[in-house]
Amino acid sequence: MLIGELSRRTGVSPRLLRYYEEQGLLQAERGSNGYRRYGDDSVLTVRKIRVLLDAGLTSEVIRQVLPCTRSDQPDFDWCAGIRDLLDRELTALNARIEGLQRNHDTLTGFLGRRSAPE
Repeated sequence: MLIGELSRRTGVSPRLLRYYEEQGLLQAERGSNGYRRYGDDSVLTVRKIRVLLDAGLTSEVIRQVLPCTRSDQPDFDWCAGIRDLLDRELTALNARIEGLQRNHDTLTGFLGRRSAPE
C-alpha cells in the first residue's frame, strides 16, 4: 500500500509515517517510481508505535521494544532485556512525576501566599 492509504488506515499523517521510517520504526520498500510501498503488516506496526508513544516511550526505546511486541495493545514476548529496559523507563517516569509534583507544590505555595500589606 502507498503512504496515503497507510495514513488513511491508521489516522497517522504521511509526514509522521516518514518520520517513523527515518527512526527505524517502520519499513517501506521503494517502487521503481520511488514511491514508498508498505506491507499489510504496517497497519499493525503503526498501531503498536502509537500505543508505545502514548505510554511515553521515546522512538529509541520503541525501536528496541517493537520487535518483542504482538497485537496492537501491545502484548510482549519478553525478549532479553526488555523487562529491564521498561523498568528503567518506569523509574525515570516516576522521577519526572516526583519532580512535577515538587513544581506543583511550589507553585501552589506561591499562589497561597498573601501579598504584603501596603
